[in-house]
Amino acid sequence: MKKLSVMLILLALMLSGNLATAQTRWLLEVDPVTFVFGGYSAHLRVQPAGSDHLLLGAGVYAMNMPSFMVDLNPENKGQGWQVRLNQGIGLFGEYFLHEVNRKWFLGGQLGWQQYKVKREDLNGQAAYANLLLMGYGGYVWQPFTFPLYIKFWGGLGYSPQISGSSEVDGQTYQVAPVTFFGTFHLGYTF
Repeated sequence: MKKLSVMLILLALMLSGNLATAQTRWLLEVDPVTFVFGGYSAHLRVQPAGSDHLLLGAGVYAMNMPSFMVDLNPENKGQGWQVRLNQGIGLFGEYFLHEVNRKWFLGGQLGWQQYKVKREDLNGQAAYANLLLMGYGGYVWQPFTFPLYIKFWGGLGYSPQISGSSEVDGQTYQVAPVTFFGTFHLGYTF
């Protein structure tokens, strides 16, 4: 956690140095799906001055995982696990094939995530944390003349458990080291 905090501080300092450059563009994104599932998200992105294809950023997110996602791991299927991604913090980098926030892109995320797991038939809950290294790709659509955009993306990641436990009352929620996720973001360019 300390390393991730240091990385976020360094990123913020690096980005703040670009504020005086008129060509630097700032973007704010949210993931509406996280709100639908009882969570939140906020992502700050920056297009560095002189870069037509690169977008960098940091974000925070949380959500209750829907049962269909929990049940994707056959070892947990039908057992009634309730899983909350309680806090996620990520650093992002994206490369756009055309130009920033236009059409197709490839990206990567380095993140830290804390989960809480429980079952109604068991006493207590457990909490664990994992790292996330994810590659993803997607498409950005800007349907209006003002700078509001929709970013569709999906990715595959490696997320090893690094601390805590996923055991509740003698039963273990099986944490898969490989994960995939897909969603869309709503964003605005300032």
